[in-house]
Order: sequence, then C-alpha cells, then structure tokens
Amino acid sequence: MASIASRIGAAPNLSGSFRSPCQGKTGMQRIRIRESSWPADRMALETVRCEVFVKEQNVSRSREFDGLDSGALHWLAFTPEEEPVGTLRLLPSGQIGRAAVLRAYRGHGVGSRLLRHAIAAAAAHGWGEVWVNAQYARRGFYAPHGFIVISDIFADAGIPHQRMLRRLNRRAVALRHVT
Repeated sequence: MASIASRIGAAPNLSGSFRSPCQGKTGMQRIRIRESSWPADRMALETVRCEVFVKEQNVSRSREFDGLDSGALHWLAFTPEEEPVGTLRLLPSGQIGRAAVLRAYRGHGVGSRLLRHAIAAAAAHGWGEVWVNAQYARRGFYAPHGFIVISDIFADAGIPHQRMLRRLNRRAVALRHVT
C-alpha cells in the first residue's frame, strides 16, 4: 500500500494556535497543531496513544500499533513547551483513526482541530469521503463534523464501535472501505 504522503502529497497548511482554557503549570496554554510523520515523530505519537488507548482504555499495545502508521499521515497537537497532547491519523483508505487527546486537554477543541486537519487534507486532494470506526460513546464528537452512522454496533478491542462516514466531494470517486 502506498503511503498517504505519496498518494496525496503534503496536507494543506492549517497550522496555528488557539487559546485553550486548559490550566497547566504555566497557566493558559497555546496549543499548536502540525502535520507529522511516523518516522520523525514516532515517540510523540506513541506517548499520546499509549496514555489514551493502552493505559486508559486497556487496549493492547500490539493492537494499538497495528503496522499501518508508516503509511499514514499524522497530526500532532503540542503545548508551547513542545509537550504532545493530541494526535490523529489518516490512512490511504480514507479512514481517520487513532484520534487521541490527553485527558487534561479534552473538551477544549483539540480533537476537533485535529479532525478538521484530516478532513481538509482529504478534501484538498479530491477524496470523495472519509470514515471512522468511532467508539460508540464518542459518536457525538464526530456528528457535528458531518459524520453519519453507516453500520450496526460492532466490537473492536472489546469496545463498542460504529462506522461513520463523511462525504467530501460529490464529484470525486468514492473510496472503497477496506477493514
């Protein structure tokens, strides 16, 4: 499978900061989102995903790191001190996944900003749709971003999920969903 970078090229530049009400050691934080790659940012990506999925949700490390990361496009959210606080990946199949934000930064728009970067990258390159296997309890996060439920409930890593789809461009050819 070709890497996402070779399929679509660089993602649109949506970098920038936003003012977060998250209080930390230094008070108000300015969170920065940037495109990243598995080879260059593996440690930061693993740090966030291990905390959220492996420690909090008891997903096995082998299941979390499924061998698809090197072919994906990734985004990272950072504090001004360069502490990684959120991540998300986009696979060549159009699947958005591994969306994770550290507990202290949830509810402040970090996940939405990461998701908008992935949607914009796919749309900028003419993809017809993107999809996510959303944890059942997190479907409400994706719905305001235009995702609709397209499957029955299924278990993944022992957690209930539903597939959700967002159409991007009616003129583009729809992607095939491969699970």
